[in-house]
Amino acid sequence: MPDSAEPKQNTGVKTRILFRSERLNIYLVRYPQGHKVGPHVDMVSRGRLYKLNWVVSKPGAGGEFICEKNIFNLFGRLYLFRPDLYQHRVSRIERGNRWLLSFALTRG
Repeated sequence: MPDSAEPKQNTGVKTRILFRSERLNIYLVRYPQGHKVGPHVDMVSRGRLYKLNWVVSKPGAGGEFICEKNIFNLFGRLYLFRPDLYQHRVSRIERGNRWLLSFALTRG
């Protein structure tokens, strides 16, 4: 089967960098219908990584964030977690788009 016939997981993801520094990065990300994020742990070269993710707009179906351990989860909309320690993923977005405002802080 030719490559073009295979669905591409990252097609349509739009990331806008709102702020970037050595310790803090802020992104606005749109994940389209059909997209999913497989299980992974974020690698860091040094220090500890914390992420505060705010799901600004949930998709109509799917697109659920799943993490081995959250520091907190507020109403399935605001998550604070250690992506460098705990595996996390997002289920397939079945309908609509998922908009995320992500704050990544590196300490130490």
